[in-house]
Amino acid sequence: MARLWKIAVSLLSILSISQFKVTPVRAAEKVVLRFGPFTESISLTELQSIANQGEVPKNFKIYTKKLSSEEGRLFVEALKTKIPINVVAASKLLNTRIGTTILKDLNAVIRRKDKAGVQAIRAGVVLGATAPEGFSILNFIAAYPSKRLEIDLLQAFKFTQKLNLAFWRTQEFMIAISPQLKAKNPRLSFPFDPSQKGSTKVQLLELEFTDQKRNRNIPVNIYRGTKVDTEKPLIVFSHGLGSVRTELKYLAKHLASHGYVVAALEHPGSNEANTYSAIQGQNRIVQPEEFLERPRDISFVLDELTKLNQQSLNKQETSKPFKQALNQNSFRSQFPTNKVMVLGYSFGGGTALAIAGGELQLEKLKERCQDNLTTLSLGEGIQCVAQELPKNRYQLRDERVKSVIALNPISSLMFGDTGLSKIKVPTLVLAASADKTTPALTEQIASFTKIPTPKWLVGILGGTHLSLKDPSTTMDQNGKPSTALSGGEVVGEQAKDIRKYFQAIALAFASQLTPEAERYKIFLTSDYAHFASTKAFPFRLITKIPSDAKGIIKNFIDKE
Repeated sequence: MARLWKIAVSLLSILSISQFKVTPVRAAEKVVLRFGPFTESISLTELQSIANQGEVPKNFKIYTKKLSSEEGRLFVEALKTKIPINVVAASKLLNTRIGTTILKDLNAVIRRKDKAGVQAIRAGVVLGATAPEGFSILNFIAAYPSKRLEIDLLQAFKFTQKLNLAFWRTQEFMIAISPQLKAKNPRLSFPFDPSQKGSTKVQLLELEFTDQKRNRNIPVNIYRGTKVDTEKPLIVFSHGLGSVRTELKYLAKHLASHGYVVAALEHPGSNEANTYSAIQGQNRIVQPEEFLERPRDISFVLDELTKLNQQSLNKQETSKPFKQALNQNSFRSQFPTNKVMVLGYSFGGGTALAIAGGELQLEKLKERCQDNLTTLSLGEGIQCVAQELPKNRYQLRDERVKSVIALNPISSLMFGDTGLSKIKVPTLVLAASADKTTPALTEQIASFTKIPTPKWLVGILGGTHLSLKDPSTTMDQNGKPSTALSGGEVVGEQAKDIRKYFQAIALAFASQLTPEAERYKIFLTSDYAHFASTKAFPFRLITKIPSDAKGIIKNFIDKE
């Protein structure tokens, strides 16, 4: 969820972390680092040497005498960081409302006697992004339009410590709440293992629907077993920002093997291809209208699948997608489009909550997103894009949706105070305690209190934002540094136990819309969560926030 936004906010964190530089075209005649009353000058050549060698000269007194070991590590890592964003994309980013706010926040870190701080930072960022390898701190220093650049390190680290406050609040909250999450004589055996593959062989059908009214081409992967139970709901999957429809294909195959039809669609305005285009400066990472178009994509796909149900089997009279289906074995059976479970990941999680009846309420979002964006998580930053929508309230519910699973969803700002209370269907929310992108406390736990029952909250202690994704979609995480905003992801083989547990509860939750509901109900319990837990990843499941925990949640939220 959110590659370009990560780049944008990483840009912010990098620029604010101890890295604001000097030099006009002459390449930094003088960079002055201030630490309280102490100042020290350093040249661009010396900074380049530090970045290349990973070591700081012993005569660099601020580094050796004043900075903590962690601050020193951040200083070196920041100098080495490169961001793959070109000059066009950087310029467009800074010309958005969010970009303008970020520049104002960063202006406090660089000391100038004139009032050209914001303009100078803008110029340094844009010119610094002209290098073939993209933007870097050193490129910014070389491009900064001044012979002298003074950086207030205390102010920079103050901003750095405030970055992604919601994530750090979540860590504090988990420590405070942990005594209440301990197992209490859990059940030790269960009748069968819902994480195991079903007996039906899975088939894949690739379709593409075109919504001419909205000018959107929507690819859809249909996963379906050779034996389909028409009493089971259709499951629709909505992916995260900057991602693809295959990010949960292991789960789609698992559900299909148990007789479900799974339709995994791709949102053209917020998928991986759109993100790549944004990095090249061809478009924005996400348009505000995407908050509305994503739920509409799901409704449109349901409409199209309903049409396929009603099509004649005469190939001369059928649509192109249906002809494709007819040519691929037994995909002629009906899609149960009047009984749908929507499963959404990250941005898709917010999409799932919206189509389930969660009302977008943007009044407070538009106030919150005016300043202090350096404190936001990536998930909050994404939601701030919605401030550009003309209205304050939007209702996008589709009554064909009978239940939803929201995985690491964004929700803290976009639904306002009461938007989530309008959800009308059973809802399962999953949160990972080490999620930096959509921190659990603000995005899932606090929001869970506003959702009507029946509802379930699943906690993955030690899980990260990408832990549930198919391993084929997280290979780019190998070797990524861990920062306040991103990195440190538990994925692939490390997260196999997390994915196994999720397969079990997703199947159990879908089964609640079938005659097998009672048989699977036992797996939607705290007992099974404890049973399935591992030493590395304890799992927790509750249906309501304990009364004594509500006060803890309120105290932590009030700190925001």
